[in-house]
Amino acid sequence: NHPKGKNMIGAFHQPQCVFIDTNTLSTLPDRELQSGVAEVIKYGLIRDADFFQWQEENMEKILGRDPSALRYAIKRSCENKAEVVKADELEAGVRATLNLGHTFGHAIENGSGYGTWLHGEAVAIGTAMAATMSARMGWIDDALLKRTYDILINANLPVELPLDSPMDKETFLKLMSVDKKVADGQLRLILLKGALGNCVFTGDFDEEAMKETIDEFVAECVGKKQAA
Repeated sequence: NHPKGKNMIGAFHQPQCVFIDTNTLSTLPDRELQSGVAEVIKYGLIRDADFFQWQEENMEKILGRDPSALRYAIKRSCENKAEVVKADELEAGVRATLNLGHTFGHAIENGSGYGTWLHGEAVAIGTAMAATMSARMGWIDDALLKRTYDILINANLPVELPLDSPMDKETFLKLMSVDKKVADGQLRLILLKGALGNCVFTGDFDEEAMKETIDEFVAECVGKKQAA
């Protein structure tokens, strides 16, 4: 992380194996566990409709730390990520879809001050924003938009900014302009399109729809000037 943006500096080092001791999850506060669930929900939205439906039916078990539910959620998430990373190791295309909600979310993390939000909480709000923008452009139907909001809420994740948030449209646009997915000066977003389990990584979107979505989410926030 850097003051100018999140996840800006680093290198690719692929693991030889992944070892997960699910018992360590028992040490996490509820808020941290819920934050992690935001990334699990993402896989269902972008590429795995069956997994999304399973989460809808088992969210209470996940949050209740049911061992079998946690094992399945983690296993399926790892399988989804491995398939994507194998296809696009250096994030030239499809791997970027793993960042659903992250462009808005990283702006929220940075603009609110790192530590104000857990990463998954910011991503949850960002996912709600991405889904709202997708629906505004007619790329997804209202039923999928509602399912997206419902599952985030059922996971005890935020889907809106608080009244005292310093975020405003100018802050969003400034921070999003230095996102790692900007190419040749063009902002590219991961947005939902079509049926559940489908998304696109594109710079070809309605910019006004993006700005209207940001306006909707910051409408009741105090903004940076008043927060200062």
